[in-house]
Order: sequence, then structure tokens, then C-alpha cells
Amino acid sequence: MEYNTTRNELVISQYGRNIQKMIEYTLTMEDRVKRTKSSFLIVDVMGQMHPQVKDTVDFKQKLWDHLHIISDLKLDVDSPYPIPTKQALEAKPERVPYQENNIKFRQYGKNLQRIIDKAIELEDGKEKDAFVKTIANHLKKSYLNWNRDSVNDELIFEHLELLSEGKLKMPANARLLNTSDILSRGSSNSSNIPRKRKFVKRPKDKNGPYRKHGSH
Repeated sequence: MEYNTTRNELVISQYGRNIQKMIEYTLTMEDRVKRTKSSFLIVDVMGQMHPQVKDTVDFKQKLWDHLHIISDLKLDVDSPYPIPTKQALEAKPERVPYQENNIKFRQYGKNLQRIIDKAIELEDGKEKDAFVKTIANHLKKSYLNWNRDSVNDELIFEHLELLSEGKLKMPANARLLNTSDILSRGSSNSSNIPRKRKFVKRPKDKNGPYRKHGSH
């Protein structure tokens, strides 16, 4: 009887012990032609064990790569694909650098910064003024989502000026949506979500399985 402690460690566990034994046996074959024929048969079995691999790109090459990896790259056969090298297998992927998004105020996010940049490109006029006021109202709404305390319009105007690097300004007499209106809109939206009704099971009646509502 064989115990796991006495067996060779599985190189790729998804193919199981039998596939690994077949590959180990193929390594003992002295005839190259027989080794190649045996390798093709093993790859076919590996593909049948995992039919979902067929949906991936170059699935056949992946199976052959796994065959060589399980053999510790010692299998000398006429492979239809290049045999992977230890250098390629041990090579670490290049480090992906983090995006350096210099967000001045995280509560507003990067997308709002892009909208502000688009507003800066617009020509001066009523359309731009209306757009800037819409942006300022959205800044106030976003700020309240982050901080439920009251916020004055002057602070929002200051943030707008900082985010636009002084290129967008609101008139001194401009007023935004009231804080109470913004908060009430948010609460009304949440109250519109349908709630599950609770059904209370009535006590059993002597004359029937359940007592009818209103019966005595």
C-alpha cells in the first residue's frame, strides 16, 4: 500500500496522480518515437479531464507546457510547441505601477475633476455659468455624502476654485441648493425602496387550521 508521504509531490495537482505517473513512466522509455506517441496520448487525456480549457486561447500549447512542467522539463520528445525554459517559468512578472492620481479632495473623486477640466475649456457665457453652478451643486452634494454636517456655500466655492486652479469662480451673490433639500432628497430616494411585508402566522382555530381575520 502506498501512502501520500512516500509518493512524489504532485507538480500540478489539477491533473492528479495518475497523469503524473504516466509522464514519469514515459520518461523511462528509451525510444524517442514511443515517448512522443505517449506524450500525445497523455495530452489528449489532460484535455478531456479539463474540457473548459478548450475555451482559452492556445489551450493545446498550455497542455503541452503543463506536460513538460510535470516532467521537470526532462521530457525529450517531438513537441508541436516550443519547450518552456526554467528561466521563463521562474521569471517574475513586471511590477505594475500604481496610478498617480493627484486628487486634491478625495470626497469628490477623479471623475468630477475631469468634468471641471471640461468646463474650463468652454467659452464664457450663460451656458458655462449654468454648467459651473451645476458642478458646484454636485460638489456640495458629494461633500454632504462624505460629511453629513452642514456646509456653507463659501467653502464649496473655495473648493471649486482650488480644483479648477482659479479658472472657475462663482459670483459673490450666487447661492446653491439648501443643505436640507439635498439631504431630504437623499432620504426620500432611500424611502422609495420597497420593503418586504411581514406576514404574521395566526394561531390555530379549533374549527379550522387558521382563524380567519375578523372571525370570532
